[in-house]
Amino acid sequence: MNSRLDSVLRDTVTAVQANALTPLYALPAAVRHRLAGAPIQIDGNILDPDLQLLVRVDNLLPRTTKTDAATARAHFRNLCKLIPGNPAELQRVTDLTVRGAAGQLGARLYIPRPPEGSSRPAGRGLLVFFHGGGWVVGDLNTHDGLCRAIAADAGIRVLSVDYRLAPEAPAPTAAEDAIAAFTWAVEHADDLGVDPALVAVGGDSAGGNLAAVVAQQTVRRGLPHPALQVLLYPAVDLVARRPSRDLFSEGFILSENDIIWYRDHYTPDPTIRPDPIVSPVRAEDLTGLPPTYLTTAGFDPLRDEGLEYAEALKSAGNPLTHTHHPSLCHGYANLLTVPGKVREAHTHLINHLRSTLH
Repeated sequence: MNSRLDSVLRDTVTAVQANALTPLYALPAAVRHRLAGAPIQIDGNILDPDLQLLVRVDNLLPRTTKTDAATARAHFRNLCKLIPGNPAELQRVTDLTVRGAAGQLGARLYIPRPPEGSSRPAGRGLLVFFHGGGWVVGDLNTHDGLCRAIAADAGIRVLSVDYRLAPEAPAPTAAEDAIAAFTWAVEHADDLGVDPALVAVGGDSAGGNLAAVVAQQTVRRGLPHPALQVLLYPAVDLVARRPSRDLFSEGFILSENDIIWYRDHYTPDPTIRPDPIVSPVRAEDLTGLPPTYLTTAGFDPLRDEGLEYAEALKSAGNPLTHTHHPSLCHGYANLLTVPGKVREAHTHLINHLRSTLH
């Protein structure tokens, strides 16, 4: 029976690329959960069945060996087309350029609609966002749906930055681009229609790494620092392995081989890996940082380093909201079509942004 279901799922995804998985989530919950298979329980956590269905389909897709960056980028873009859902409606989306560490970078500004029934504009907060993808893959389009949803649901503006990628631009290029882009956003707050005191920084995975670096380095360098740092299942240590890397090394979106491949492309020189500009958890001094919203996921190989960073931030006396999602896996923030726990996690993030940046 499982092989027949696998065949049906594989054929469905192969036949229709864009939004291929969206129809699966229109099925009744009981049918979806049957398609997902027997519950997966690891380390005391049970994987959310709706997310398990997506993981099952992902594991059925042909494996693409990461041989070169161009192929990996194309594969990631195609994966992101499988389940984007309907884009959130906004007042305006504008492509622009921002300052990077060595020239201009592409960026995209998302402007929400004014509150319904109100002549007042939306909130004056801004989230400067850095996409995930291991510092090697990902772009403005792969995270367009997430940025639209944050802007629309939280009622804030979002500035997504297309920082330079490795291996063409190895570390710390992406970090320096992120620092430059964030400070540019604060300096141009009036042009962006936001309050300079309400400019936050955030990102998912590798983007969460860059956001953490921005929060640290702007404080240490005496630059304008974020009103809030939003770290969604961030990669914060490119040196040490923790137990979650073994527990979830295969089958949960991000694999151990992926982690090593991304690390080696971003930091071909291993001597830079302990530097906080690459591994922010290794900073000797974590005091005086902005308030933090940090999430971790129960089925994520990066789970333990995220938990460690949350504890380190708290121990250093920084305001911290740490939300652990035990039934989710790496990459859940981009899967907004998936109902249940994924949507709950998104709502929790949105509520925090609304309460902090309005």
